[in-house]
Amino acid sequence: MSDIISSPRHIGIIMDGNRRWARSKGKDAVWGHKEGYKRFTETVKLLRSRKVKYLTVYAFSSENWKRSKDEINNIMKILSRGLKKDINLYNQEGIKFKVIGQCKDLSEDIQKLIKKTEKITESNSAGYLNVAISYGGRDELVRAFKKIVSLDTKESDIDEELVSKMLDTTQQPDPDLIIRCGGQQRLSNFLLWQSAYSELYFTDKYWPEFSEKDLDEALAWYKNVKRNYGK
Repeated sequence: MSDIISSPRHIGIIMDGNRRWARSKGKDAVWGHKEGYKRFTETVKLLRSRKVKYLTVYAFSSENWKRSKDEINNIMKILSRGLKKDINLYNQEGIKFKVIGQCKDLSEDIQKLIKKTEKITESNSAGYLNVAISYGGRDELVRAFKKIVSLDTKESDIDEELVSKMLDTTQQPDPDLIIRCGGQQRLSNFLLWQSAYSELYFTDKYWPEFSEKDLDEALAWYKNVKRNYGK
């Protein structure tokens, strides 16, 4: 039998298209990233109102470090301001905040802000927000395998459950739905292990223009999906 689930517990979003959207408006990339961050905070609130408990957003990939220094610096400034400003939002919504990825690649100031936000929100349980920063799915798997090796684990004890426990999203359900904006139809190294049975929703809308209506269309699409899980 197939399962019909009306609402996803966990949504992953690949927030793509900030720069292309800005260029289409005759603006620079920084403006696009700022508008993209506004869309992110709006979406967090929208998904809480729609009772989606887990949200993982792809904010900055491990490959994004290849961009220009100016663009990276501006993205980090936006991130820093957001971490300072949005603690109240997370507490108001009862959200536990977590960064997944290689935090060690970030500046000490941003690392401190991340730890502070995680600490202040650690007792929240109404919702869970994972922000993928300096993140890559392959890197996450390599780190998971290294943890397993460091524990001197017997070969017979290595299974899917153990690998899942070693991932950045440990103790969280895999995403039911992954939404990618920006017209591309690929995962781009996002939640490679966790997305094995995720439903994939692609839209041509750039992330800053992905409205409440667009979000509801994605959720309506998901409601009509029959999930077989290979049965």
